Amino acid sequence: MTTRPGPTGPVPAPAAELSADEARRIALRAQGLLGAPDRRAGVRGMLRHLGAVQLDTISVLARSHELVAYARLGAVGRAAVEAAYWTPADAEVADPAPHSFEYWSHAACILPIEEWPHFAFRRRAYRSRPHWDHGLADGAYEAVIKQLRAEGPLTATDLGGAKNGGPWWDWSEAKVAVERALMYGDVVCTERRGWKRVYDLAERAVPGALLHDDLDDTECLRRLVRLAGQSLGVGTRADIADYHRLKGEQVDAAIADSGLVPVAVEGWGKPAWADPEALAGEVRGRHRTALLSPFDSLIWDRARTERVFGFTHRLEAYVPRPKRVHGYFAMPLLSGGRLVGRVDPAREGSTLVARQVSLEGRAAVRPMARALWEAASWVGCDAVRVERVERPEFAAALAAELAI
Repeated sequence: MTTRPGPTGPVPAPAAELSADEARRIALRAQGLLGAPDRRAGVRGMLRHLGAVQLDTISVLARSHELVAYARLGAVGRAAVEAAYWTPADAEVADPAPHSFEYWSHAACILPIEEWPHFAFRRRAYRSRPHWDHGLADGAYEAVIKQLRAEGPLTATDLGGAKNGGPWWDWSEAKVAVERALMYGDVVCTERRGWKRVYDLAERAVPGALLHDDLDDTECLRRLVRLAGQSLGVGTRADIADYHRLKGEQVDAAIADSGLVPVAVEGWGKPAWADPEALAGEVRGRHRTALLSPFDSLIWDRARTERVFGFTHRLEAYVPRPKRVHGYFAMPLLSGGRLVGRVDPAREGSTLVARQVSLEGRAAVRPMARALWEAASWVGCDAVRVERVERPEFAAALAAELAI
């Protein structure tokens, strides 16, 4: 087989050559943003399709995991989104099984429950090398497990309180113990209640057919590399590694047996791999027009976003206000399969406020107006107010479109 140089050695010659536009459309379809939305499968189907939905504490229009569903499925009720993520399957039976669990993937993510076995490698790694220095008194870990076994699912508050009274990182002993148990896999989070994790014993919450760590590290990584490739459609080594926060060398070790095929993408300048199903036939379908969470898996990798869409985006929530360019929680606008603008939104009563709007060109004016009204309606607002348009020459046209 013909090979070419790769990051750590030779890689197979590409099985296909893709134009930059073809790669962009493949990525959009793989992320559920090109083609008719699968409303029958709904939020749960979307989660299985993406493989991971990132959680974050910031809530402007809605929390990020809600915005991810909204971008793909439209105005699904927010309560319905939460229920779809967290309500167990067959909730009426005596021992309902969850659809999902929360664990460390790209970051803290909601993951399909079927992926529990795939993270055995990470649970083993945490057991062998705890990642923080919080000490635990003798018996504290066992006490948390005993309480959960006796009382059922509990929050950290139920377990005795999450904090000691100091800064946010000053966790109580019970919080340290249950978070360590979560990382080790003795405990699982299958629900957020009022944004608090609800912990339960994995032996009780995870279906028996999945509750095992039988997969060795090689098989875990092979499966996660394959799943990342499917969720991306096409990606470089770094793209694939970033999806579930694997190391580059872990991707290198698994890629040959993952089922992904090597491809060359115009302008990327690096070897890439694609899901073979993504290469079958021309990529067609209706493009979604939507505002995207900065934590959406389409754009959470900033380097990939620049390469695929030619769009530079940074979350500025943690940037001092005077140094922000686009705003606290600027949400990119996806329209026609491209990123054509962004808006920093807020809510004031029943008004959606666009604190700052940036538009790539006049063609983005109408999609932005449409996206603002759709988002306003979804979160229960009946008015839209624009405070600032970065390019003043588009302000009047945007006001006119919003008034229609």
